[in-house]
Amino acid sequence: MTLAAWARAAAAAALSALSLAASAAPDVQTGDLVFQQSRSAQSLAIQQATHSPYSHMGMIVVRQGRPYVLEAAAQVGYTPLAQWAAQGERGHYVVKRLRDAARLAPPARERLAAAGAAFVGKPYDLLFAWPDEKIYCSELVWKIYQRALGVEIGALAPLKQFDLSAPAVRAKMQERYGSDVPWEEPIISPAAMFDSALLLTIDER
Repeated sequence: MTLAAWARAAAAAALSALSLAASAAPDVQTGDLVFQQSRSAQSLAIQQATHSPYSHMGMIVVRQGRPYVLEAAAQVGYTPLAQWAAQGERGHYVVKRLRDAARLAPPARERLAAAGAAFVGKPYDLLFAWPDEKIYCSELVWKIYQRALGVEIGALAPLKQFDLSAPAVRAKMQERYGSDVPWEEPIISPAAMFDSALLLTIDER
């Protein structure tokens, strides 16, 4: 191979690597919402109760130039986006953003990040209750947006309005609540936020 041919091949390889890297790293910003099908023990029950494949979600926070997902798992914390994606079913996830881009100017994104930081360390809420002492994934993101920007993404619904007929759902409710089911407890589901008209899809992988 001549030197010129070697240079052309090296340049082509470099361009290919850059292209692959670009396709592997979504163009996300602080405040973007990410949704996935969790592999957790409760995922099937959530999917069946909400008629949606998306059972877990979080909010992107860019820290030192790298995207993290602020999520409520065992407790609220930051997970690198690539690691978070790998934890979902088939690595698949969807990124959504407010349609009203003017609401997401840099000062607004800073307020979202600050509001989210206030929840870090709180334990996960297995009972899906509304107080702040414990918190679940969609509740975390809903409250961040409501408190930082006054934006309510998705409608809350009482527990009794979900589809509670499937065996996996009934089993999980018996495990969590026994005979004391909080039928009127307001809940915000990942599905309600995913379907919100306030959001548009910017990436899917």
